[in-house]
Amino acid sequence: MTKTIGLLVMAYGTPYQESDIEAYYTDIRHGKKPTEAELQDLKDRYKHIGGLSPLANTTNRQAETLCDALNEAYSDVEFKLYIGLKHIHPFIEDAVKSMHDEGIEEGVTVVLAPHYSSFSVGSYNKRAQKEADKYGITLKHVEHYYQQPKFIQYWTEKVNESLSEIPQDEHEETVLVVSAHSLPKGLIEQNNDPYPNELHHTAQLLEAHSNIIHVAEGWQSEGNTGTPWLGPDVQDLTRALYKEHGYKNFIYTPVGFVCEHLEVLYDNDYECKVVCDELGVNYFRPSMPNTDPLFIGAIVDEIKNVY
Repeated sequence: MTKTIGLLVMAYGTPYQESDIEAYYTDIRHGKKPTEAELQDLKDRYKHIGGLSPLANTTNRQAETLCDALNEAYSDVEFKLYIGLKHIHPFIEDAVKSMHDEGIEEGVTVVLAPHYSSFSVGSYNKRAQKEADKYGITLKHVEHYYQQPKFIQYWTEKVNESLSEIPQDEHEETVLVVSAHSLPKGLIEQNNDPYPNELHHTAQLLEAHSNIIHVAEGWQSEGNTGTPWLGPDVQDLTRALYKEHGYKNFIYTPVGFVCEHLEVLYDNDYECKVVCDELGVNYFRPSMPNTDPLFIGAIVDEIKNVY
């Protein structure tokens, strides 16, 4: 007889319709309502990428594909999928309550973010654990999977695909910009958080495995808190790299994200492209993992390490 295990897939969440935007943004801001100007700025960004972010649909597809892959990989366990989101329904707590209501006693959690920070993945896991403790559900948590060979293979292949579009004699004038979502600098330093080192390790692995010659690390999508965040920002980095080295081709791999959504479609494909156009250099951004078998396989392999 197979045992049923809850698979709790957690993600940031995104508005499902325009009327959700204000409540969603308020939740991000810990209950503080955005000003009209801030709200309009976010709405304008969504409009620029075609209306709303494709994130909600992609998160569901990623979670379902992962659950199917796990059920193929395990013969003695049946995984039952639950999705919990950080800033919009179904919230993480709702998903754990559903696990309890449906008689789930054991579960494994994974966040759709490959690098660990106590402020990102750690905070999701904490919320899930706190709710699970109420119901006596035993949870095991995936903390990261950026170092899994299949994850690195995915991005290696994407970097090499972009390089194949660039003439061989320009490879020396090409740079790979490896990035992730910025976080407040003070909090990272205060807690000796591993997040910056994990991005650095990812960049090293891509440099070692792909055909790229030059690699730089940057941060993007920082919040507006009035305090310093991890830098350099990818736009500033682009200008600095051009000024210092005169690169002709910039390949952007926002490896801290796992699909096409606002932070990639706007912060990379619009904001970074504007800088590239301004400098007269070529912009490349390979496709994101989404439901690619290598990406899903990397998470399956990491779950095998914890469960």
